[in-house]
Amino acid sequence: MSQHQVEIPRWIDLVVLPLFNLMLAFGASAIVLLAIDQSPLQVLALLVKGSFGSAAGISYTLYYATTFVFTGLAVAVAYHAGLFNIGGEGQAMMGGLGAALLGLAFGGSWPDWLLLPAMVLAAIALGVLWAAVPGVLQAWRGSHIVITTIMFNFIASALLIYLLVNVLKEPGNMSPETRAFGPAAQIPGMHTVLAALGIEWPHTPLNASVLLALAALVATWVLLWRSQPGYALRAVGFSPDAARYAGIRPRAQIVIAMAISGALASLVGINEIAGVHNRLIAEFVAGAGFTGIAVSLIGRNHPFGIALASLLFGALYQGGAELAFEIQGFSRDMVFTLQGLIVLFAGAMAQVAAPWLARAWWAIAPKPRASALPEAVHG
Repeated sequence: MSQHQVEIPRWIDLVVLPLFNLMLAFGASAIVLLAIDQSPLQVLALLVKGSFGSAAGISYTLYYATTFVFTGLAVAVAYHAGLFNIGGEGQAMMGGLGAALLGLAFGGSWPDWLLLPAMVLAAIALGVLWAAVPGVLQAWRGSHIVITTIMFNFIASALLIYLLVNVLKEPGNMSPETRAFGPAAQIPGMHTVLAALGIEWPHTPLNASVLLALAALVATWVLLWRSQPGYALRAVGFSPDAARYAGIRPRAQIVIAMAISGALASLVGINEIAGVHNRLIAEFVAGAGFTGIAVSLIGRNHPFGIALASLLFGALYQGGAELAFEIQGFSRDMVFTLQGLIVLFAGAMAQVAAPWLARAWWAIAPKPRASALPEAVHG
């Protein structure tokens, strides 16, 4: 059996392989820390303490993870259709713009039960539009999806800055940001939601968008693995020619996959703009679209894996701030280096260890007994 023919069970692919790659990443990180005279155990302890050692740390970790869930799912949906969507950054910007336009226009007149769903729909509408255009160009004109989505990131950034500086900026404010939307356009913080249930929780940026992220995880799993449209989408990603032979239109599926991907990425704007800032600012995405690529790769493009990978990166973001504060001389650049090593081993080099695990599995896996073979084989 050749290496290309060796397959491993799904549970190894989804659980064992990512954990093995993370162990390699942490091992490489430990070597780097020892090289700069830092204790890997101390760094790990502070990282865990800063991320999960208090209610506030958990809240910040979940807040970051919420954003990464949206961008990770956006990459995963496109991936299953055979596409590599690098445009999550721009699609998230457009989602924030759509939510902001509704918040500015109706923040003082509509009730929150009407305005907040409308802001979500507006964000999704612009995100879908921004992602569907590259999908159409890929499907009907052959433009490479990677090139067009990167281009649309730059266009979205330039458009957002132009609108903030020349159209939407609050008069008298030197910063490129809009005025506040008003309380009706503010998604409730989780401290408010939990207080209504009698649970005391610290005031942090964590808001009810985390519930939207959980719903997105479940909905994406149902779509991809428990629905006919999801089957058609994955069939196109597996083999466009076979899908066409089965009566599926690959061009339509490409556009649909990119539209869904853009809708998911646009929800970053809801978490950041409506959930935290209550105004449109320039740098609210802060690279989350690109982090979502690593989250999706580490999570093996599966919603369950993406949830765990989002928690990992949320812990790195929050715990990294704790490290920079607690350890003298430990800069944020060092935190970014540790994040980069994890991305390298658990993302970019994810398949390097796969042949080793496959050979190890088939070496110890129980072999089918001869008695289980059809009688015709025995003559």
